[in-house]
Amino acid sequence: MASRPSLIGILLAVPLTACTVGPDFVQPDAPLGGERFVGDAALASRLADSRRGDDDDRWWAAFGDPVLDHLIAEAQRQNLDLAAAAARLDQARAAAAYATAKRLPASQISGEANIGKQSLQAPFGRLASNFPGYDRTTDSYALNAGASWELDLFGGLRRGAEASAAELQAAAAATDAVRIAISAHVADSYIAIRTLQAQRSVLDRQIETQRRLLELVTLLNARGLVADLQKDQSEAALASVEAERPALDAALDAALNGLDILLGAQPGTWRDSLSAPADIPAAPAVDTAGGPASLLRRRPDLFAAERRVAAANARIGVATADYYPQLSLSALFGFATAGGGGLISSGAQQYQLGTGLRWRLFDFGRVDAAVAQAQGQRAEALAAYRLAALRATEEVENALSALLNREQQAQRLEDAESAQARARAAAEAAWRSGTVSLIEVLDADSRLLRARQARLDAQSGAARAAVACFRALGGGWNAPAATDGPG
Repeated sequence: MASRPSLIGILLAVPLTACTVGPDFVQPDAPLGGERFVGDAALASRLADSRRGDDDDRWWAAFGDPVLDHLIAEAQRQNLDLAAAAARLDQARAAAAYATAKRLPASQISGEANIGKQSLQAPFGRLASNFPGYDRTTDSYALNAGASWELDLFGGLRRGAEASAAELQAAAAATDAVRIAISAHVADSYIAIRTLQAQRSVLDRQIETQRRLLELVTLLNARGLVADLQKDQSEAALASVEAERPALDAALDAALNGLDILLGAQPGTWRDSLSAPADIPAAPAVDTAGGPASLLRRRPDLFAAERRVAAANARIGVATADYYPQLSLSALFGFATAGGGGLISSGAQQYQLGTGLRWRLFDFGRVDAAVAQAQGQRAEALAAYRLAALRATEEVENALSALLNREQQAQRLEDAESAQARARAAAEAAWRSGTVSLIEVLDADSRLLRARQARLDAQSGAARAAVACFRALGGGWNAPAATDGPG
């Protein structure tokens, strides 16, 4: 009974003495540059004439392609990388719940029943058997309820819960980053598929043109109007163009298979659905409002990196708490009996109240090392965060540059394609009139094919650069509120 006043005194003293050791988290500086991206001025000139999305977090809708919308919805439902990220988020959520629960009292109920029989051949049995009334059989029963509570006087548990909460926020943001990356990857793959289909269509038209030309040359050769050399040249030109088809088919097969994997399906699953060629989606508007500083709010990977710094900062407090004593309270109430009856009776009652003290007073060398390690981990997380911020700005600038320059290239190549088409028609007319040789027509065919393929490649590059812009700018994501400090 004498211990009760001391326990009550300790409990009353806890609010007065409790503190939280370790550094409080301070938002780190991020090297994000000025208020505007380098490419903003050039980008502003195309915003008014470009299609915009109705919903920032569904940026792909701005491409105006229902097939793309459906594919991204399937990827977000079935992609296995995203499923793995969701599983990691569940683990982080459970770890945060566990860290919070460690701050609360722990309780348990235990019971036991033992029945035994003493050997008469063992030393104790031989000795005890000489006493009158000795009973070889024994039984005992116990039923107890116990509780224990570590008093978090110096905030080690609070810092642990704070670290786990930050890690949970980082895991949630990392999951969103994976979702954005998967959506962008699907869009990029889809654009690549439509580009390869368009290039194959251009090649097929060119093959048909070369075949008609060969038929004409063969007819004229049979009539003795053209030499065998021109017939051979025409056959070689057709074979050269036809030889490009297998490479395009292989690239298209690989792109379709890669898209199937993104959708969590076996290769070949979506082949029939995408077999009909369609136009390459046009690059929509890209809004960079907010400039580089907004990336901290718009990029989930940057938010996750910042939360990892917060978690590492809290882990310093966890390590620092080991410099101080740790006090715990425990209590037990129950019943125990050595007989077969009367377990739940006043005579069988038992209880115990206690306090425990643990202090690593002579182990400060290891505590010093643990604190130094935690500080090193924070420094590493801080460097990773700042590097991620620099790379995020680089990704945006590169994507904006690619978008603007590939669109300009596509416009120039459209003019070049039109000029090459006129040159090819003039070359054939001159050949028919006998003014130029067949080699001039074949050369014009080759240049026209290359111009068409280059124009498609530039158009595709602009659309894929727009996808990269949306991804680099965070895909419409907005950072949630971060909670820091001891709870």
